Amino acid sequence: MKKINRIVFIAAIIITGGLGGFFYWKFFGCTDGTCALRSNWMIMTGYGLLLGYAISDFIPFKKKKPENKTI
Repeated sequence: MKKINRIVFIAAIIITGGLGGFFYWKFFGCTDGTCALRSNWMIMTGYGLLLGYAISDFIPFKKKKPENKTI
């Protein structure tokens, strides 16, 4: 169950990054088309997805400590 929660969490951050890239293009992108990266919404959304993946990769998750059973 923990692995599914981690996957859902990472997917949510990646989708948030994609939305952030799209809204960056929508509000701050070039309107005249002279900017190579910011003039296309697909490129900015892709960069947002990559940035979301990079951020989600740095978030540490707790690992279970093995129990030491001594008899």
